[in-house]
Amino acid sequence: MAAEGAVGAAEIVHGCLRWDWRWDSTDDRALYLARLVRDLALPLGPVVEGLGGDEGTCERAARVLELLALGGSGEAREALREYVLEGEHWRDVLESVAGCWPVEWWDDLEGAVRHRLKGDEKYLRGEPWARWGSAMAHVEPVVRPDPLAGETSARLLELLADLGARQEWRHVMVELARREAEPGLLPLVPSLGPADGGYPLPLLPRALRKLGVLAVPAAREWARAEEDWLAGLGLGVLAEHGEAEDIPALVAELERDWVERRWCGSMYTARGLARFGAEARGAASLLRRFWLWTPHSYERASYLEALAAIEPAGLESVYVECLWDCEEDARLLGVQHAPDGVEVRERLEYLADDLMEEETVRAAALERLAALTE
Repeated sequence: MAAEGAVGAAEIVHGCLRWDWRWDSTDDRALYLARLVRDLALPLGPVVEGLGGDEGTCERAARVLELLALGGSGEAREALREYVLEGEHWRDVLESVAGCWPVEWWDDLEGAVRHRLKGDEKYLRGEPWARWGSAMAHVEPVVRPDPLAGETSARLLELLADLGARQEWRHVMVELARREAEPGLLPLVPSLGPADGGYPLPLLPRALRKLGVLAVPAAREWARAEEDWLAGLGLGVLAEHGEAEDIPALVAELERDWVERRWCGSMYTARGLARFGAEARGAASLLRRFWLWTPHSYERASYLEALAAIEPAGLESVYVECLWDCEEDARLLGVQHAPDGVEVRERLEYLADDLMEEETVRAAALERLAALTE
């Protein structure tokens, strides 16, 4: 709406900075919004004002401003430098800009930053602290020895089988996850359910993943379980290692996700179905729905990749749309697969020349342009 007309554009874009409309914190919006601000020549004042909001509002405004600075806005750069000197959440902003700006844009702030720290130099990691010397080095936590490290795998499995040793289960899984695949874990899995019926033991999926196809027969049983956590484990194994006979179960899981609006994690089921290519064509309509309607933009590229593997016909316009996507992975798909044309070449040039764009996308756009002009 903002891009289609100047009337109300500032209100729309600035509103997206004041309030976080993302479904999940992993969803990317900063570059998308920064481009709207720049390309529509919107005033930066309301964006800068966001730095004075709560922590979340400050972070959203800072991410947009740091990108605008990379794109050539001196006003955005100075606003963030001033915030580092006076703002409340200055350390987060400083660490963020130091991770993406040229060194000369922030290195001269060292003296003022040391004064603001006032001796509080704990938990300082990465830049700019590494550049500014050992006085600001991160203090490594004390590593305590693991009391189970010397136990045999057989003994660890005994502890898991002992319902009275539930307090030890988490530590046991940490140790098992470090070791080679342990088939003896499989018969114990249904008894390892969480007391609250929620998520399974941490690292249990990782330990199962090491078993690969060995876990498939058991996973088929788990996938039919009434407990959500156990069914989820089983379907996860089938997505990674199942066979064609498991396609209906995976499609049914994707259907449940859609009906129940479970937006997080469906991409793993989609990736699993993609392994079967055209054999999984029964999932195509669901994948299109997820691509179009999921609010979880971080997962959208996986649905498009699955569609490309299963039923690729008719995706040309989707790849063109991807060139404007908020997510880096989706833009990469657009760069690689959008059909040649005037609009596509113009957008590829835009992406290749934009200093705010991710390096991976810029490089891919340059490579595609070179291929198109050969």
